This record gives sequence, structure tokens and C-alpha cells, in this order.
Amino acid sequence: MFVALRACQCTHPITVVCHSDIHQARNEWGIAVYPLMPGHEIVGKVTEVGANVSKHKVGDLVGVGCMVDSCRQCEACAQDLEQYCLEGPTMTYATPDRVDGSNTMGGYSNSIVVSEHFVVRIPEKLDLAAAAPILCAGITTYSPLKHYGVKAGDKVGVLGMGGLGHMGIKFAKAMGAEVTLFTRSASKAEEGRRQGADHVIVSTDAEQMKAAAGHFDFLLDTIPVQHDLNPYLETLSFDGVHILVGLIEPVDPALHAANLVMKRRVLAGSLIGGIAETQEVLDFCAEHGITCDIEMLDIKNINEAYSRMIAGDVKYRFVIDMATLKA
Repeated sequence: MFVALRACQCTHPITVVCHSDIHQARNEWGIAVYPLMPGHEIVGKVTEVGANVSKHKVGDLVGVGCMVDSCRQCEACAQDLEQYCLEGPTMTYATPDRVDGSNTMGGYSNSIVVSEHFVVRIPEKLDLAAAAPILCAGITTYSPLKHYGVKAGDKVGVLGMGGLGHMGIKFAKAMGAEVTLFTRSASKAEEGRRQGADHVIVSTDAEQMKAAAGHFDFLLDTIPVQHDLNPYLETLSFDGVHILVGLIEPVDPALHAANLVMKRRVLAGSLIGGIAETQEVLDFCAEHGITCDIEMLDIKNINEAYSRMIAGDVKYRFVIDMATLKA
């Protein structure tokens, strides 16, 4: 099986706590399967390889992101868009394995076996702990900005100042855009500028929102809970694009179609990124010195970390040092 899977066995000292781990652990999406082992942003060294493995060798620094397999034959997979696999991708945890049907287990464990196609190289320039969130938060925000062609001079608004939002600001700036943070809290203005935002709009201030009407080319919406899209759509220019990456719940209140029709605006969604693009964003981060802001975590304190994440008390990702499992 080890050879047939073309697998790499990786002992990983680092994994990241993502808000989706909380949703799954508490079955807030209604799709959790127990026993459940979360964690889908994993970095470590390869400790063993199968006989047919050619891309990685023992000792390599590698990463495993949100997926560990796909059909690899459909139209999406053929375009390196495994996240949109028409048969459904095999996620890093809580998904039936394509080989033996067992439930996949994620990065809170101390080792993982993965097909080499879904293992990416971690550039030496990157700090391992700060690089790990790039495998989810990073690719989730990089992929839509790249896909929709954000370029130098574009006006990009980033909605939300969390783990996704602060990465979106960094990427848009590195692409040469003029970046504005939208936040409900005026207290986050200084933090937004520290992350690289050129401007900050407090979205609860009606006058600030009115002044921004028709201004933006792109909005990267990282807000993970229901919120009214209509006021934000009004800040887009004609042909502007509002990209959802944080919200997977029904839109509430209802979307006013005139906000799209009258200016030929686009409301779009985006899901993580393919494996080739995940390698691309890691290399982009190494080139531009981009990492995620993190706080190291002893896994013994995971319940406290979940509570703090829900309260927004982390900037911006908890990273588990798996070496503490041996303590």
C-alpha cells in the first residue's frame, strides 16, 4: 500500500488551529464524523518514502494542506484545481479515504501518510511555524486575488481583520494594489495599517461607506459569519468583483439584485487553491517575505485556544508545537 499510494510519511512538529476545526469538532456544520482528528495546515520533515516516490526524499521540509487526494482525472483535476474535483476532493481530515474508506485524520496527530502529489515543498527562507497557515489562510486569500487578476494600481478592499483578512492585505499589497481594510471596529485601524493597509473604512460609519461608493475594483470578503453584502457591493465600481472566501452560510439579509445588475458587478466565491497554486503561494511568500502572524500553542491548551478563537482573542493563528506531545 505504501508504494501503491506513492506516499510520503511525514513526522510533523507543527500544525495550525483553524476556525473550521472548531466547526468540525463541535459539529456546527452537521457533517462531522467521529472519531475526528482535526488539523489541515501541517509542516514537518519527511521520515520515509514509498518506492515509487520521486518528488520528495527523507529529510525534506514539506507541507500538507487542506487536501490529501482527489480523483485526478476529472476536468477540474486536469487543470490543477483539485479543490473543485468533480467527484469531491479527499480532505485532510473527516473524509473517507479513497483507498481503504477509513476516515482521514489530520494534523493534531504526530504523523501522517499522504500521496506525494499532495505534498508541497516549504521554501528554506520561510519560518516553519509562520509558514504553516499559508497552507490554508494563505492560499484561500491568494488564489482569488490571482484568479481575478489583481494587479498594480487596482483598488482592493479587504473585509475583516482576522486570520484570512490580514493575509489578504499582505498579498494585495505585494501585488501592487492600493488596499483598504473594512472593519466594524475603529480600534482595528492602527492594526490594519500595521499589516500594510493604505486606508481603513469603519463599515458601521454610514458617512465613510457613502464616501466609498463606486470606488473599488475588488472586494475580498473574509468575514466568516452572516452579514449584509449590499452596502459593500455599493462600494464597487462597474465591473467590480466581490469575492466571498469566509462565508458559507445563506446570505442574510437578502441580496438586492440591482447592486449587481445596474453596474455589471460580480459576486463570486473561491475555495482554497489547487496543489500547484499552493506551491506557488509558498514561493511567492518566500520571495516577498510574507508570513502569517501567529501565537504558539501547547496542544494541552487546545480547549482554551478554541474559546479564545471564538472570542477573537488571537492574532491571527494558533500554531501547535507537536513536540509537546512527547513532553
